[in-house]
Amino acid sequence: MYLCPDKWYNEGVMRRSIKPFVVYLFFLLVIGGLIFLDHQHHRQADVQVEKAEKTTQTSETDKEKVVEDRLATMTLEEKVGQLFWARVPADHQIEDLKSYHLSGYILFGRDFEGRTLEDMKVLTSRYQAASKTPLLIGSDEEGGTVTRISSILDTSFQSPMTLYHQGGMEDVLSDTRKKAEVLKSVGINAGLFPVADLAGDSSAFIYDRTIGQDAQTTASYVKQVVEELQKNKVGSTLKHFPGYGDNGDSHTDIIQDNRSLEDLRQADFLPFQAGIDAGADSILISHNILTKIDTVPSSISPKINEILRKELNFKGVIMTDDLDMAGLADFVSQDEAALQVILAGNDLILGSSYQTQIPYLLKKISSGDLTEERIDESVRRILAWKYDLGLFDMSQ
Repeated sequence: MYLCPDKWYNEGVMRRSIKPFVVYLFFLLVIGGLIFLDHQHHRQADVQVEKAEKTTQTSETDKEKVVEDRLATMTLEEKVGQLFWARVPADHQIEDLKSYHLSGYILFGRDFEGRTLEDMKVLTSRYQAASKTPLLIGSDEEGGTVTRISSILDTSFQSPMTLYHQGGMEDVLSDTRKKAEVLKSVGINAGLFPVADLAGDSSAFIYDRTIGQDAQTTASYVKQVVEELQKNKVGSTLKHFPGYGDNGDSHTDIIQDNRSLEDLRQADFLPFQAGIDAGADSILISHNILTKIDTVPSSISPKINEILRKELNFKGVIMTDDLDMAGLADFVSQDEAALQVILAGNDLILGSSYQTQIPYLLKKISSGDLTEERIDESVRRILAWKYDLGLFDMSQ
């Protein structure tokens, strides 16, 4: 063993030299592999994002084509009819859908009386079958004091405030899912909620219909409810812009609200902005007069509409509160109110006086006081909402 010491020494040196080289090579391979995998992961992520963007672009292109194709085939009378989301009349429901080309029906308590869920499904199906353009079929389903379908359910829908106190947002969202399921099962595609209002006074008219929390919590609530409704393809409606506050009841009185625009920006606008950012379909405007902003009810105020469109950047459907409410009805006639609603930039008129309001608008178009181009703007938004709710798929 001592005959070749140089050889053994050299082999030992080589073995000691090779070990760090092998370790170094191993780490290079591992790091290179990780870099490769990371690169592949990013490539896959980029491809997925690109596919999602293309899908969104394709969907938007398809929607625009469906809307424009439909608009191009509509008569002026059909277009004007689309501006009206009417209370279901006591008589001639099917005839009025055909004669006035209404955008849809809103179901109130009397429409559920003595009926089962299956009866309601048959009823809404009859309405849809009678209309050339798919209908918005809505019902106020806030929960608590404002719900219609609860009268024929085993368990009534509770208010958001009650649900929030019981189990936080988990209970609220669970209730929203159940509500969406029930509404869709009977052909109701819009529930006219969530309420995005803030009220600090527990005796205020709107208080029990709010979630009863501060602006930030209310904003989070609105965002999550809108997203849940989107998942279930049930229309969302934020109300009552620009924020009801601690005011009286506009169902029975003309309401004067003296808050400043800056006051609204700091609090009341936050839940509405959260809902808009979450993709809310529509916003309902109150009849309250914001005296520091305009001298007319918000529902016919171009200034309020401009705030919503330009400052809050809302692109969807803007509707009025019910035009039959004293807050507007005692301020201006029903027919003139319909004209002022559209001239202010709003899209959907809620109420019961469409039989005189539609001819009045057609007369104003004929006289040049209202343009067909202005009507088209609103009809596009309304048809786009119907597309998003899958109503055109249903009609094909």
